[in-house]
Amino acid sequence: MGTAKQNLAFFDYVNTRTIAADTNPTPQQFVDGLAAAGFAKADMQMTADRTTVNLTPGSVQFSVLINGGCLIGQFGEDIGGYHSMVAPVLRTGKCLIGDTVPIQ
Repeated sequence: MGTAKQNLAFFDYVNTRTIAADTNPTPQQFVDGLAAAGFAKADMQMTADRTTVNLTPGSVQFSVLINGGCLIGQFGEDIGGYHSMVAPVLRTGKCLIGDTVPIQ
């Protein structure tokens, strides 16, 4: 499966295809696209697509823990579209800080 760095181009390819299919995808759509491409849902995290006051957030984040590294994607109009990066795993063993929602 390779390292997070080795998988970044494929991660980006999958996510840009998700955006091409729906110009305003939800975090769940990113998760579904990544799962269909072979990434394990058990290794993913995502932020909510609604705020605590039921508004659309300016951006959403989603991640895949892979072989000791993290693939992190962020998407939203407020940040100028799609961005991604490779990051180290946090001391918690996860990739994202803060509240995340269950992966389905």
